[in-house]
Amino acid sequence: MVSFVKCSKCRAESPIQPEANAIRCGYCHTITRVPDRGMTPHVRGGPIRPPCGRKKAVICGINYKGSGENELNGCINDAKSMKNLLINRFKFPESNIMLLTDEEKDRRRVPTRDNIIKAMSWLVDGARAGDSLVFHFAGHGTQEEDDDGDDADGFDEAICPLDVETEGVILDDEINDIIVKPIPHGAKLTAIIDACHSGTVLDLPFRCRILNRRGQYVWKDHRPKSLEWKGTNGGEVIAISGCADHQTSAEIKGFSKVIDNGAMTYCFIQAVEKGQATTYGNLFSTMKASIRNITQIDSQGNTTQLTQDLQLSSNERFDPYAKPFSL
Repeated sequence: MVSFVKCSKCRAESPIQPEANAIRCGYCHTITRVPDRGMTPHVRGGPIRPPCGRKKAVICGINYKGSGENELNGCINDAKSMKNLLINRFKFPESNIMLLTDEEKDRRRVPTRDNIIKAMSWLVDGARAGDSLVFHFAGHGTQEEDDDGDDADGFDEAICPLDVETEGVILDDEINDIIVKPIPHGAKLTAIIDACHSGTVLDLPFRCRILNRRGQYVWKDHRPKSLEWKGTNGGEVIAISGCADHQTSAEIKGFSKVIDNGAMTYCFIQAVEKGQATTYGNLFSTMKASIRNITQIDSQGNTTQLTQDLQLSSNERFDPYAKPFSL
């Protein structure tokens, strides 16, 4: 059974582990003492601690409804599809998935800048060996001029929250600080970022170029020579991004051929569901082939192929064709 304790300040509910004597709220960060085990905390059904460790996820899907030319159509669909995949295919407890979309009625689940940052903090809070954490973002991405010299191309990558016009973007430096640096030894974070300019949005040092399906690949080191790299706390972080930093990501008619989906999210879920994700190399080469086979019709009626170049990056090198894919 899953036990929950309400924050003593904002009253938000947080899941607790059997050995915990206090929790830190993912929203207001208040420390709340867990009731004595002789007392009866609020309980819900369902497992929270799988045998191999906890599974937690934050999923953000933003359509920017009402924003005119900046409005998207498929990001909320992506978020819902990803949640279903994590629950049904990878056995993530629904209570351990925080879903943020611009359809949410709960103001704490609306993907504002503040709420996304709080959700990311909740994701990694208390992370320990054996944990599998997932961060999925579907929405707009952008670039801003780099002011600290840690990006080789001179630009910081960023994701755009719903209130980006008033509160600004969330830079790669911030994302790295919040969800990369805290990952401890034995824990793993997988980031799936379906946005424009998303290739290095976690500021991970190594990018893998899959050359072909015959097992050939090469890792490129993107660490700045003049700065100490921003790594993890001993854990593993792997990111799959929708395109290179200088590119844009597309929406397509996905699963039903009627509703929209992000091209990368669609290809990722399709590869997993069809059993084509046995290893990272198998998954990635399948996704790249699927992207190349997608065609669209432009405003002039011309048929075009997608040109976005999917990115696989990590805080450490590994053999993608030998490493089993898992969440």
